Amino acid sequence: MGTFAVQIARAFGAEVTGVCSTRNVDLVRSIGAAEVIDYTTADFTRNGERYDLVLDIAGSRSGSACRRVLTPTGTYVAVGGQAGRWLEPAGHIFRSLAASPFVSQRMVMADVVRCKEKRRT
Repeated sequence: MGTFAVQIARAFGAEVTGVCSTRNVDLVRSIGAAEVIDYTTADFTRNGERYDLVLDIAGSRSGSACRRVLTPTGTYVAVGGQAGRWLEPAGHIFRSLAASPFVSQRMVMADVVRCKEKRRT
């Protein structure tokens, strides 16, 4: 999913910072990310950078940590959570959404289950 997100964002003219493991650094750079952060050696939530959008697919950082790197009007999109207990992804997403009414940033969940678009076969 992350590789698609990078390519779509680049197609719309966004400057993309990709966060991935060591083995995927070259791939993420090759599909258009201007900067790539290896999460095994660096924490993107502590590098001092600010982002307009954080698309959180893995849920490896807390919603509050991701909110810390957003611009004041940035958007955090929770897609999933860490593996483990089968409800953990939902817990991660709902914890992040609970902060939404109290912060200037937009905290949303990607609703891939109730998508209204019809699939073409």
